[in-house]
Amino acid sequence: MISEKLKNIKLLLLDVDGVLTDGSIIYNDNNEETKTFNVKDGFGIRLLMDAGIEVGIVTGRASKALIHRCNNLGLSLIFDGVVDKSAIFDKIMEETGLSEYEIAFIGDDLPDLPLLKKTGLSIAVSDAHEVVRSNVDLVTSAKGGNGAVREICEAILKAGGLWDEILKKYL
Repeated sequence: MISEKLKNIKLLLLDVDGVLTDGSIIYNDNNEETKTFNVKDGFGIRLLMDAGIEVGIVTGRASKALIHRCNNLGLSLIFDGVVDKSAIFDKIMEETGLSEYEIAFIGDDLPDLPLLKKTGLSIAVSDAHEVVRSNVDLVTSAKGGNGAVREICEAILKAGGLWDEILKKYL
């Protein structure tokens, strides 16, 4: 059952392009890469981390823009430039001391499938490739870069019984 899987999550891993972003990559005249990140996704990540749930990055591309965003959010578990996302999973479990059932991953495209198959909770954004969407436990209603990460952060917090306490801070 999805709610039980959400309740067990202690680490949320994220792909970047197509998950934390809408998949667009912009190069300026200085050949520097620019990415657009959704502030609501970022706030969801902060809420999750403040509740004691780790968040990390596993992405095939390396970019300075990503490192700036991770530093801004306080993320330290960053695996960028990863060719084989599945191969890094054992290292993540060893580094964190978590089992596969305590780890969720959000992906959007074919290179994410091997890692999605290893995690306790596999998630695709709504605009993910159809093969990815048909091979995961959960598909978000929001698109990548447009609130999908926030949606999952809130779902994890609600399943873990942490959401009402968070709301008290703001109401």
